[in-house]
Amino acid sequence: MKLKLTEEKLLAPKISNEKLVGLYKQMWLIRYFDEKVDEFFAKGMIHGTTHLAVGQEASASGVCALLDIDDKITSTHRGHGHCIAKGATADKMMAELFGRTTGYCKGKGGSMHIADVDMGNLGANGIVAGGIPLAVGSALTAKMKNLNYVTVCFFGDGATNEGSFHEAVNLASIWDLPAIFVCENNQYGMSGSVKEMINVDDIATRAKAYGIPGVVADGNDIIEIMNVTDDAIKRARRGDGPTLIEAKTYRWKGHSKSDAKKYRTREEEKEWRAKDPIKRYKQVLIDAGLFTEETAEELRLAAKKEIEDAVEFSEESPMPTLDDLLTDVYA
Repeated sequence: MKLKLTEEKLLAPKISNEKLVGLYKQMWLIRYFDEKVDEFFAKGMIHGTTHLAVGQEASASGVCALLDIDDKITSTHRGHGHCIAKGATADKMMAELFGRTTGYCKGKGGSMHIADVDMGNLGANGIVAGGIPLAVGSALTAKMKNLNYVTVCFFGDGATNEGSFHEAVNLASIWDLPAIFVCENNQYGMSGSVKEMINVDDIATRAKAYGIPGVVADGNDIIEIMNVTDDAIKRARRGDGPTLIEAKTYRWKGHSKSDAKKYRTREEEKEWRAKDPIKRYKQVLIDAGLFTEETAEELRLAAKKEIEDAVEFSEESPMPTLDDLLTDVYA
């Protein structure tokens, strides 16, 4: 079924035509960032490890498009897209991965620990499900201080089997906290298929155990993601409590840079690549008359140049000195 951009389809009132077009560039920015990082890790130019979200651009962009600057997010070890979608700049992010002092954490956090508190990004997290209790703590703060922000918590399918997921969702439920739990179900927790790890068809059904709405969304359809997020935000701001959103998507790359992906077939990968969220969104915008093929190409190239500029900025930025080692280590 071909997606159509209509008033019935797009319910989110804050999304202007200009912003809808801008999201197309943002999705390319997220993809090019991850692809460039993949290239640099393969060349040994970036150290440590990284987890890429190529193919998952719609969930990050769609959810964060509805958030205000005061709203918060917590992210995951696969969080570059969340950071960019919440307003982080590619140059400071790339510098962080290069270990330069101009990075968000002055080069000390790396891929899995980027934070940008000024934009409401409370940080990525190298621990599976580690950001979920933090998000609930943020939501509790909002309620106790009568603040009007919501907190979105991103996590993967594997995180829903961690005890912290169940404890945190239960607490958010019984206290009606303004939290939105976004499970990016990319079908695999490391090398294990979600079908082997969870005995339900939809992770969203787990919401029933906590008396909150559980919504399944096409994680490669940014319009659908925006609509379900809009509903969840309105519910949270009303004081009606949290929502669990399951965005069904797929990661094109391996779990991490050392993953050969031997546990899945090339046929499966080809099937999911045909559902490319960026190509789907481009067609939606063209069908709606919001831009042309030519404009789409200009936006794609602009995103690519922004990443190239970020690389240049990072390479020209200074490395930390010995005197920098112990600064900002303790609060």
